[in-house]
Amino acid sequence: MNLLETIGATPLITLPSFAAELPGVTLLAKAEFMNPSGSVKDRAAKAMVLDGIARGLLTPGKTIIDATSGNTGIAYAMIGAALGYHVRLYLPQNTSPERKRIIRHYGATIVETDPLEGSDGAYIEVQAQVAAHPERYFYPDQYNNPVNPNTHFATTGKEIWEQSGQQITHFVAGMGTSGSFVGIARRLKYENPRVKTLAVQPASPFHGIEGTKHMGSSIKPGILDETLFDDVIPVTTEEA
Repeated sequence: MNLLETIGATPLITLPSFAAELPGVTLLAKAEFMNPSGSVKDRAAKAMVLDGIARGLLTPGKTIIDATSGNTGIAYAMIGAALGYHVRLYLPQNTSPERKRIIRHYGATIVETDPLEGSDGAYIEVQAQVAAHPERYFYPDQYNNPVNPNTHFATTGKEIWEQSGQQITHFVAGMGTSGSFVGIARRLKYENPRVKTLAVQPASPFHGIEGTKHMGSSIKPGILDETLFDDVIPVTTEEA
C-alpha cells in the first residue's frame, strides 16, 4: 500500500457527550483527521492531482500551484512530496504558523499574500502567476474544479450514508472552497431527498475562523451550489 491509498475510508464515530443536550438524537462525526495529512482535504487534493496526471496536464518537471487557506495546501504538499512534484502555494500571511510549518516540512514553497484580502487575495495572485507562466505549472484550481465535489460525492458522502446504516437525517458542515459540503450534500440528497443539509458560515466578513468563507462578501467558488442549502447557520469567531 502506498501513501495515497491510505486516504479516505475514515470511520464515522458517535459523540455521546452531547446525548444529554440532544435526547433522542444520535450525533455522528466523520473522523477525517485520520487521513494522512490530517484533514478531509486529502481526498480532493489526491483526486485533482491524479486527474491532472491522467489528462496529461501534470507532467514531470511541472509545479503544482494553487491558493489555499491551509489544509488543502498541506495535502498538496504531502502528495507532491510522495509523487515527486514541487508544490507552490499562495496563502494569506495570517494563516496559522503550524500550517505553514507543516507545508514547508513537506518541501513546498509558500508565497504569503495580503492578510486583509484573505483567501480571495491568494486566489487572485495565483491566477496572475499561472497566466504569466502557464508552461511551468499544473493549476488544480480547487475553487472551480468539479473533481473536488465529485470525489466527495463518490467517496465521503457514500461512506457517510453507508456507515450510518442509511439513517442520516441532517448533515452539517462548514465551507471554504465548498467542495466537501457540495459533494457530500449532493450524495446524501441523491440517496434520500429528505435529508436536510445545513451550511455553516462565518457570521461576519471579518472573522477568525480559518478555512471558512463568508460567502456574501467573498469570491464565490465556481463549484458552490447554493440550491443544496436547506439552511445556513451563521457562527461568530467566539462561538467557533
